[in-house]
Formats: sequence, structure tokens, C-alpha cells
Amino acid sequence: MENGKNILIIGGGYGGIAAAKTLAKNYRHTKDLTITLIDRHPFHTLMTELHEVAGHRVEPDSVRVPYAKIFGASKVKVVLDTISSVDFEKKEAHSAARSYNYDYLVLGSGAEPEFFGIPGVKENSFTLWSFDDAMKLRYHIDDIFEKALAEQDRSKRQKMLTFVVAGGGFTGIEMAGELIEWRDTMCDKWLIAKNEVRIAIVEALPNILPMLEEDLRDKVAWYMKQHGAELLVNSPIVGAEPGVVKLKDGSNLETSTFIWTAGVSGCVFAESLDLAKGPFGRNTQTSGDAPPKRNRKGRLLVTDEMRSADFPNVFPVGDNLWFVENEQPLPQIVETAIQTGETAACNIIAAIEGKEAKKFKSNYHGFMVSVGGKYAVSNAMGIKLSGFFAMAMKHIVNLHYLIGIAGFNQCWEYIKHEFLDIEHHRSFIRGFGSYRTRGYWLLPLRLWLGLMWVFEGINKIGEGWLSWGQGSKSGWMFSPGVVQAGISRSGADTVSAASDTAVETVSAATDTAVEAISAATDTVIEAVSAATDTAVEAVSAATDVVDTVASAAGSVFHTIWDFTKPIFNFNGVIATWFRTTFMDGMAAYIPFQGFQLMVVLVEMAIGCAMIGGLFTWWAAAVSIVMCLVFTLSGMFAWNQVWFIFAGFLLLGGAGRAFGLDCWVVPLFKKWWNGTKLARRHYWYLDGPSK
Repeated sequence: MENGKNILIIGGGYGGIAAAKTLAKNYRHTKDLTITLIDRHPFHTLMTELHEVAGHRVEPDSVRVPYAKIFGASKVKVVLDTISSVDFEKKEAHSAARSYNYDYLVLGSGAEPEFFGIPGVKENSFTLWSFDDAMKLRYHIDDIFEKALAEQDRSKRQKMLTFVVAGGGFTGIEMAGELIEWRDTMCDKWLIAKNEVRIAIVEALPNILPMLEEDLRDKVAWYMKQHGAELLVNSPIVGAEPGVVKLKDGSNLETSTFIWTAGVSGCVFAESLDLAKGPFGRNTQTSGDAPPKRNRKGRLLVTDEMRSADFPNVFPVGDNLWFVENEQPLPQIVETAIQTGETAACNIIAAIEGKEAKKFKSNYHGFMVSVGGKYAVSNAMGIKLSGFFAMAMKHIVNLHYLIGIAGFNQCWEYIKHEFLDIEHHRSFIRGFGSYRTRGYWLLPLRLWLGLMWVFEGINKIGEGWLSWGQGSKSGWMFSPGVVQAGISRSGADTVSAASDTAVETVSAATDTAVEAISAATDTVIEAVSAATDTAVEAVSAATDVVDTVASAAGSVFHTIWDFTKPIFNFNGVIATWFRTTFMDGMAAYIPFQGFQLMVVLVEMAIGCAMIGGLFTWWAAAVSIVMCLVFTLSGMFAWNQVWFIFAGFLLLGGAGRAFGLDCWVVPLFKKWWNGTKLARRHYWYLDGPSK
């Protein structure tokens, strides 16, 4: 392999991320190769989820994944900059401040909204193609409801409460679905009648969602109409003015919120590059003296190896490329971006290492669209779903992508945003799991559980668990015949023989004593018996009545559960399996002194940590594990099982209420998240520190 190669990736979209991850994995141990990703933002945006932020369903951070988390301790270097031009002959990319040399270039600068030259649309509409777009729309809608409440002019109020979404594709339908749910929330908040709010989806084609099958389209249309949305199909938009959307049939829609999702093109940056474009590119002349036609999509022509048609070391990916497969250009969707990014990376590796290049072949798994947070339809790998299961499928797909780029930590962040922190029941599981217990309500439970663990440790000290000269006090936790480490088998046999002799001596002595005591007590018993016969007869008559009542009550009320019994019988199947597998097979090899010291220290540490509120999550987790060990060993009774449930309750940050975790945990997280171990394996606590 040649040395000193520089790989430059422009854009941190789905294609750029896929290329960078593939390259970083292949060259993680190569020191003389650099991978640089340039983007103007410090985070990767989940473009498919922007409607959730715009519709105020989730918090902004839910669609932003920091590059520091994605690349962690890998060799990918992220630079925040904006590339304005590329000199392909000199192999240099230029920004306003500096230049970047490269041997191989990946172009993944994304796409932009397409307005088709319709007059007034760009100037008078909101778009949904970036994080900034989503935030701008989010604030606008929140503001417009508040202003509408104070508006007394009926026509102006109606205009303010009319929301027009142009485009019946995935983005338009998903945005309209968010508006439907947000409408209900905002109307309740500002005491506005829901029938005053109008949501209209305008589509030029005869149907919405043309990429889906008819039955799935019909389900989406039915759901939206059931929830008060209007579907205006066969209604091309021919123009727009401030507050007015003009339709081809001559009618107008008056609105203060016009959202344009009707088209997407290649970006201006890709269009400006001196590279071959797809059909109607800027170098394609029309007949006569007419000016060159502009490529509406602004997409760069590539080969089946995802190389530029002009420069074999340049690899456009995702929305930037133009490639025809099966007589159709590749769609501008997430799977296209990911798969072309991976192909580009594989062919850069092949070029560096002198291997055979890979031909691109798409492998699409289907499509899915959500209508708010509670309903969706999907066709994934030929399986058609709708409602709850389609929504679950959408979340599974998102989690699959996130675990691939940023590990389980980012999946946990996604789960928190989509389910645990969700408000107004805007999730397909409604409000289940979305409520949180205040830490100060858990304070008494935390202190009591901690005190119980401290007493457990103190009791064991009193029982001689640390008085090792007395021998093992934990032998009963093992099967008969199992000798713990630290106790010699010969010593155990000697003790057994001595105890047998002692038992025989004591037995002979006690026989004589028993005979003497028996003779003396016979006389006393005869005297007492005569005196008590009379009393017994009187009491018997009274107890007969009590017995009759108790018997009748016992036939109705009886003990249904003895809480003092062990959860698992010590000699039962489960306890025996656990004891022979883990205790006999593992713990028996630990010297009994060390084993007993460990148990006492762990119990005391759990208790002290809970009382002080220090690393409470870990203390609660260890408490649960200890309780499960005691339970499976046949030691825990039913009236002790509350220890386990209390431990789960304390996992929710109970130590921050009147505890040391309030100060210690933030400092610990900051230190841990900056370690190479956490960065390399995505073992972050929340997010990376650097």
C-alpha cells in the first residue's frame, strides 16, 4: 500500500458518515493515512426526523448526533468549515480561510429544496430541509397560535390558523401529521376551538405518496381525513404571495404558514463544480441560439463505481450523484446515501490497496411514513404494516441506524426523546413510560434501604464473618461436601471426627441426667394434673364456642400466602442449580476470608452510598444483583422482595435529591466521557466531553 494518503470528505450527511465509518474501520491501525470530514455544523442531522422537531414533538437534540460521539477515538478528524470551491487538477478544496489537499475526495454536500421556478414560492414559504429550517418553523407555529388568540378580526384569525403543506410526498405527509397532533395540544393550551384550525395538503399529482402501494396510500388518506386534514390532489401550485397560495384552478389559499416540501434538487455547491452533470447539465446545449439548459437536479454524473465521470479519485455520494439503475435515476433517499457512501469508501480502499473495484448495486428494503407519533404505514422487505406495528418498525429502523454510527448510548438517547421524555402522549405507546418520579419523593426510601444494607453488614460482623479464626461462617451457602478455599480438607475431617466423639460423650452424660429428672417430674406432674383437670373442663366449654366460630371463619378466610417462606426452596431445583453452578463452581474457589470480607464490604458500601446519595445508580444496581443472588440461593423470603423493587426505583437519579450525586456525578461524567475508552466504544454517559 502507498503511504501518506489523504482522504477528504465534504459533508456529514448520511453518505459522508457511511464513507467515513467504513474507511475508519478499515484503516484504524494505519498511521500514515488521514481521513478528514469537513462540515459547517458540529453534528450529524437525522434528516428523516426533522418534522418531529418542527412539529414540537421532540426536543432539538433528538435529531442532532455530535460528530465527537460518532467518531469518538477513531482516526476521522472533523473540521468545521465551509468549502466554496474545488480544484480537481491540483487536488485541493478551498474555503474562505484555508485549503485542504487530498488524494481521494468524497462529495456528500447534500441537496436543497427545488421550487421549480414557480413565482413567489421561495420567498413566501417555509422549507424543511435543514435543522435551522425545522427550528424556524417550530418557533413560528408556536408564535402564530399565541397571536391568533388575541386576534379579533375573524378573517385574519382564520388566515393565521390555516396551515398549508405543499407536497404529498414523505416529508409533506409527515409534517402534516405533526401539525395534526400539535394542533390538538395548542388548542388545549390557548383555548382555541379545534374546528377553527385548517390543515391542507396540496399535491399536484392525483395521489399522495406515489412511492407507496395504493392500499397503504388509502390508509394514510383515511387517517388524515379522520383527524381533520384536507387532501387537495390534482391541485398544482402556480404562484405565491405574502399570505396567499395560488392554485392552477384559479382558487387561492390564504395562510400565514405555507410549508414547501414539494421538491428537492442538488445543492448549489455541487452545481458550481466543474464536473459532468446528469441530463440537461450546464454543459448541454439546446438547439439554435437558446441558452444552455440548467440541470434542475444539479446532480453529478458517476460511474457504477461511484466515481466522477471526469476524475476517478472523486466520489460523489447521496443526493450529489446522478446514476441510472434499471432505467431509473437513483432516488434521493437515505438508503441511497448510505449505500453509495459505503461503495465509494470500498473503492477508495480498493484503489489504495490495488484491489478490484466494487460495482454499485442498490439494495432497498422498503419505505415507511409516519403520520404524527401514533400512526404509520410501511412496506419493509415485502411486509406491509400499518398503525402500531408500522410505527414500531420505523423506530426499530432508526435504532438500527443509530447503533451503527454511535453505539448503544445514542440509542438510549433516542429512546428517551421518543418515549420517556415525550409530552402530551405524542407517542405510539401514548403516555406510558413518559412520567418521571421526583427524586425528593424517593429520599425516605433511599435512606431506609441504605440503612437496611448497613445493618446487614453489621449483623454479619456480629455473627463472626470477619473473625476468621472461628472458621467459615458462610459454608451453609454451599452444597454439602463442598469445602471453601482457605479451609483444608484434612482440617475439616479432624473437626468432624472430634465433634463425633464429643457428641457420644455428651449423649452418655445426658442419658443419666434425663433419668433423674424424669423421676422427679413424675410426682410434680401428678399433682398439677389433678388441679388442672377442673380448670381445663371449664376452659374447654368456652373454647368449644371459639373453635366453632374460628372453624366457620377459616372456611371463608385462610392464609393464601406465607410471606415468611423463601421465594425459592433451598433444596429446590432453581436454588440447587444456582448453588451448584455459581456458588460451588465459582465462589468456592475464593478463600472464605476473602469471600466473607467481600460480602460484608459490599453490603456496607451499598448502604453508605445510598445514605450519602453517592453513585446511587451503581449502588442500586449492585443492590439488585445482590438481592437476585440471595433470591436464587434460596435465602430471600417473600417479605424481603421489596429490596429488589426499591433498587429499581432508585435507578432514576435518586441520589441528586439531597445527595452527593448532585455534585459528584457531573464531574465524573465529564471525566469519563473524555477518556479514550469511552470515546472508542461509545460508552458515554450522556454525551462526549470533547
